[in-house]
Amino acid sequence: MTASSDDGREAGPERRRVRPVDDTAEPTAGVWSRRADMAESAVLSRHLRGLWAKPWTGLGVVGWPARPRERLFFTWNYWWQAHLLDCTIDAANREPTTARTRRIVRLARAHRIRNLTGWTNKYYDDMAWLALALERAARTRGITQVRGGLIALEKELVTGYQPQIGALPWRKGTDFYNAPANGPAAIALARFGRYALAEGIADWLDDTLRDGETGLILDGIHLPSGRIDRPVYTYCQGVVLGLETELAVHTGDFRHVERVQRLLAAVGEQMTERGIVTGGGGGDGGLFNGILVRYLALTALLLPGRDSAQRGARQAAAAIVKASARAAWDHRLEVEGEPLFGPDWARPARLPAGTGGAGGFTAGGSVTASADPERDLSVQLSGWMLMEAAHLVTDAGL
Repeated sequence: MTASSDDGREAGPERRRVRPVDDTAEPTAGVWSRRADMAESAVLSRHLRGLWAKPWTGLGVVGWPARPRERLFFTWNYWWQAHLLDCTIDAANREPTTARTRRIVRLARAHRIRNLTGWTNKYYDDMAWLALALERAARTRGITQVRGGLIALEKELVTGYQPQIGALPWRKGTDFYNAPANGPAAIALARFGRYALAEGIADWLDDTLRDGETGLILDGIHLPSGRIDRPVYTYCQGVVLGLETELAVHTGDFRHVERVQRLLAAVGEQMTERGIVTGGGGGDGGLFNGILVRYLALTALLLPGRDSAQRGARQAAAAIVKASARAAWDHRLEVEGEPLFGPDWARPARLPAGTGGAGGFTAGGSVTASADPERDLSVQLSGWMLMEAAHLVTDAGL
C-alpha cells in the first residue's frame, strides 16, 4: 500500500516529478497532458491536506499561502471541494494510476466527514456539483464507495424539483430559482437517466432565463414575484451548454442542438476576446470560467450532427478552449517549478502577497475572494480544468 504523508498527500506517485513542457505554437495532446500534470501537481502540493488527522482523507485548503484556520478546515466550501474531486477524476481518466484512484476515494470520504451531515446540505447547487463528481467517479473509474452518496443526492434533486414551476430552487426554503442550481442539477438528473425531468428543466431555463436580446442565460428569478436577477455569468452559459448537449445526445431532439448552437454563438461574441474567455475573479467566481470551458469541451466532443452547422459548433467550442488554455499557460507564473494561474487568463498571474480574504461568506451566501485572487483554490482549479479540457479536445483532433 502506498504510504501517506502527514499532510494527507501520498508519497511516491502522488508527488512524482513532472516532466518539463515544450513550448510550441500549436501544442499537441501530449503537451497539454503534461501541462495538466503540472497543474494537478501544483494544486496537490499547495492545497491538498488530510482532514483533522483522520487517515485516508484529503481536502483542498481554500487558500495558498494558507492561514492556520484554513489548514484546519474551519473554513468549508462544499462546492469547491466537489470541483477538486471532479478535477481529480479528469486526471484519472486521462492517465489512470493507483494513486489517482485512491485520491478520489480519499477526497469523497473527507467530503462526507467534513460536511458533518453526511453527503447532503440545503443548497441544491452544491448537491448537484457533488452528484456530478460522484457519478463520474462511479461510472468512469468504477469506484463503488460513493454509491451511498449518489443515492442520497439523487433523492434530494428529485424531491427538490417543483413540477408546478419546472425547476429547483437555489436552496431549500428560498424563492430564488437560478441557472447555477438548475443547470448542474439537470445534467446530473440526465446522467441518472431521468431525461424527462432534465428536459423539463432545460425548457424552463430556455423559456425563463434566456435573455431575448443577448441570447445569454441570466442568473435567476424570484417567484412568485417574477423579479429577475440579470447578471450574466460564464458558468451559467457553461452548465446550459452541457445540459443541452447531454439531452441532444440522449434524446435525439434537435431543439437541443439548436439551443447549443445559438448559445455558443452568443458566448463567442460576448464572452470572449480573440477567442479567449474574458474576465475572471476570485472566491466563488474563480470557478466560473473553468466550468464554462469544461462544458465547452463536452460540447466539442459530444454535440451530435454531421451538418456544417454542427461541425462548426464543435470546432468553435474547441477553439475557445484551446485559445483560453494557451493564454492561461502563457500568462502563468512558475513557483518552484509549478504553474500558478491568474483569474483572468489573458493577463499575467501575480504572486500572492498575503493570506487575507479567501473563504469568507457574503450576506448572499457566496464565498469572498482573496485580496490576490491567485491565492484561491477556486482559481487554481479553473486553471487545472482548463488544461484538462485542452487535452481532451486536442486529443480528439479538434
